[in-house]
Amino acid sequence: MSQLSDGPQARRSLRETIVEAATTRLPSLMRPILGLRRTYLPLLMVYFAYGALGIIDVSRDMWIKEHLTLAPAELAAIGVWLSLPWTVKMVFGQLVDSVPIFGSQRRSYILIGAAFTACGLFTLAGTAGGWIAFARADRLYILGTMLIVVGTVIQDVVADAMSTEVVSRVDMAGNARGEDEIRTELGMVQVLGRLALGIGILAVAGLSGWLAQFFARETVFLLGLVIPAISALGVLLIRSESTERRPLDWRILGGGIGFGLIVLAVALGGLPFGQELVFVLSMLVICTMLFFVTRELDAKTRRAILFTSIIIFAFRATPSVGDGYFWWTLDVLKFDEAFYGSLRQTSAIIAIVAMWTFSKQLTEYSVTKVLFWIAVAGAILSLPNIGLFFGLHHWTEQTFGFGARAIAVIDAAAASPFAQLSMIPLLTLIAFYAPAGHRATWFALMASLMNMALVAGQLQTKYLNEVFVVQRGEYSELGPLLVIAALLGFILPIGAILLFGRRA
Repeated sequence: MSQLSDGPQARRSLRETIVEAATTRLPSLMRPILGLRRTYLPLLMVYFAYGALGIIDVSRDMWIKEHLTLAPAELAAIGVWLSLPWTVKMVFGQLVDSVPIFGSQRRSYILIGAAFTACGLFTLAGTAGGWIAFARADRLYILGTMLIVVGTVIQDVVADAMSTEVVSRVDMAGNARGEDEIRTELGMVQVLGRLALGIGILAVAGLSGWLAQFFARETVFLLGLVIPAISALGVLLIRSESTERRPLDWRILGGGIGFGLIVLAVALGGLPFGQELVFVLSMLVICTMLFFVTRELDAKTRRAILFTSIIIFAFRATPSVGDGYFWWTLDVLKFDEAFYGSLRQTSAIIAIVAMWTFSKQLTEYSVTKVLFWIAVAGAILSLPNIGLFFGLHHWTEQTFGFGARAIAVIDAAAASPFAQLSMIPLLTLIAFYAPAGHRATWFALMASLMNMALVAGQLQTKYLNEVFVVQRGEYSELGPLLVIAALLGFILPIGAILLFGRRA
């Protein structure tokens, strides 16, 4: 009898063990799949389309080198201006929060953003094909790229707002959910958003190199028109829109519009140190607006946001090398379009795998811990690029049988996840504290602050390229430029973490 009674118990115990393993001990690899909801699809399609815009990247970069007259320092300076639409996201955020168009606070703005992006791609195609020629090609490149940026910013504002709205603050019974539960789900939405972005990049990475090698630049830009159509299709999946709506906050809207007009006047007026002036004004405007929006939060929360924001700002304000290194790999290492497509595809695959694998750590670990290890890893992984310039590939080819291309692939594979990984803790923090009725404005303001960090990085890139001058075919000063950019990329974030990490 005992054996007969033990059998069902043993079988029941086995079933219970399987159920427990499936429900409470699922590996982190399953978390993104289990976290996916149908309501997330419209915003994920926006992020996917943003990543898939990379279909034009290789063709655009080659076109700049082959047909435009811009030097790396000039391209870095243009990058500062192209970053500025991201710093006035609060204007779009305020409109999305408060001004419905044809009764819509979400669908209409996604379509408007898609239209801007399509116009930008059309402008680039016409410039490359010679059938749009009312200005110099350099100027038309800036116009087309700016239109794409504005379209992307508008759609990004909507997707950011939706990323906080799709997470319910109450359970099925109408009871308030716990803060940890809400924070974890918000973090998962951000992970899924970064995954959608990464999948978009992956979907076109190899294709971008192939298209650049076999098709005219004009044709590739026209093919890119399919990308804004993808985000526009996501509109059909939005079942209902947020009913949270507040009157326009004219302090934010008026301040943002006024700031935009000042930026435009400075840009067109050609004032000396105009970019630096705009940067300082931007920081003053954004910080003032953040003060107004965060007045409803308690002092402890505001301090935590302040110190965490300083750390993330320092992390994102690191300079890059600029376009000179890309040109050097084309002229000296003889990398071609197809190889760059493969390189971007490798980077995209590794980024997706990393975000998928580390979804638990990214959603549950502290911001300072995540960014500390990303900064350390980023510093280590900058060494292969420096080594390539100083001839590392010659030694590895003689000793191990692999050369520059293998080193570039290994470096891209190892370094690729970190830009995406570093964004997830920030986005989770912003989403968690987003106030009802001001979600788009809040997200836009915080994102504007973080994009000002990118502007700071672009300014540093410009300064470095003015000190260490790199031109087409003249790369003697590229080595010191690589070393100093790598050092700043380590010192700035680690210094901020050491100073403010315990208070974040």
